[in-house]
Amino acid sequence: MNNIMNPEGPVMLFFTKIAYSAYLNVLWFICCLPIITAGASTTALYYVTLKIAKNEEGNVTKSFFRAFRANFRQGTVIWLILLGSGIILGLDGYIFYHMRFENAFWTIGAAVFMVLLAAYAIILMYIFPLQARFENTVRMMFINSILIGMRFLLCTALMAAIYLVMAFVIINIFTPIIIFGEGLCALIRSHLLANILQLCAEKAAGSNGTDSTEEAKETREI
Repeated sequence: MNNIMNPEGPVMLFFTKIAYSAYLNVLWFICCLPIITAGASTTALYYVTLKIAKNEEGNVTKSFFRAFRANFRQGTVIWLILLGSGIILGLDGYIFYHMRFENAFWTIGAAVFMVLLAAYAIILMYIFPLQARFENTVRMMFINSILIGMRFLLCTALMAAIYLVMAFVIINIFTPIIIFGEGLCALIRSHLLANILQLCAEKAAGSNGTDSTEEAKETREI
């Protein structure tokens, strides 16, 4: 019983993280309300959840808004590119859906559309966690997102499944769980991504010739 009530024990740490996810979901939603700030808000969310995954969260509110400010410019650029691309893909999907022709042109066009849609989904899942952890150009953020997503396909599939399960539960089973929403999804995905991002950090450190003892250090400190 003492172990269960111990604030440093695994049970209390688990519930603390769940509570953090609900709180972060509220912060994320509020900071996304202007829509244009969704990129910076999502990056800040992952900055904090990645630290929570390593039990290094510190002051959650301060970390979130510090990361939000630091990533505002690049996060906004990335988000606007993704938003514009998403609108174009949505229009293309609408056209393909309503122009179902059984010919080679439609088949090839639909196949290309599905490939682009998959690439877009992969980038969307990886780019903000990468921005939260690494310093890089916008172009390289997009390239690295698709490369890492393709390399770690199992993790990519699991990350997509997390969103699908959350959406299914909210819509069909228990709508109030939306209070956890993106915060809980980001926290679970951060646990999945922790080792992958660490491998990326070690590879980047190794390519720069840094000492192995320095490779595991946080690549981005805000």
